Amino acid sequence: MSEEKATRAPVLDPIERASEAIFGVLMAVTVTGSLSVATAGRHEIQTMMLSALGCNLAWGLTDAVMYLVDAATEKNRRTMLLRRLRETTDLRAAHRMVADALPEDFAGGVHEETLEAIRKRLVAIPVAERALTARDYAAALRVFVVVVVITFPVVTPFLFISSAPVAIRVSNALALATLYACGHLVGQYTGGIAWRYGLAIAALGAGLVAVIMALGG
Repeated sequence: MSEEKATRAPVLDPIERASEAIFGVLMAVTVTGSLSVATAGRHEIQTMMLSALGCNLAWGLTDAVMYLVDAATEKNRRTMLLRRLRETTDLRAAHRMVADALPEDFAGGVHEETLEAIRKRLVAIPVAERALTARDYAAALRVFVVVVVITFPVVTPFLFISSAPVAIRVSNALALATLYACGHLVGQYTGGIAWRYGLAIAALGAGLVAVIMALGG
């Protein structure tokens, strides 16, 4: 991949953005769902909103840090692969390394000639320590922002609707709409039927929230 293409590549692909948004919605809905509509006053609602925001702040930070850990691990794995390919003199072993690095669905159908061509291309790449880059930190920041910002559609109804039961229904509707939008995005990205993906993700999200609440989450 050329440097120019790498520069133009999105910091997070649609699957990653949708996954982080879904995670944030589920966390927020779990907190808002703990509100008792029978006894909820303004103090309880404010506490719930702060809890939802604090929860997603904490998990957004955790998710961002784990993204950097994963990125560093993957860079190290690739560096070690290049070094091993350079050091080995056994072509069969080198081809197995290349095949193991390929997606499982592709590896079995790749001929020896293709594996050798890939090996030659890889050993020509200079081996250097792969430190985290500005793009990695930008991606981690995007992860944090997505998880935190997605909290607001879920808690905003409680700012403008005085009736707790109505606010919860509106909040849940917005959460389902957000989940549907995430699924729709995934469907478009994968080339599937977008609206089916949207409905499936919304239904899955509703089911997960129900399970989490039943387990005391």
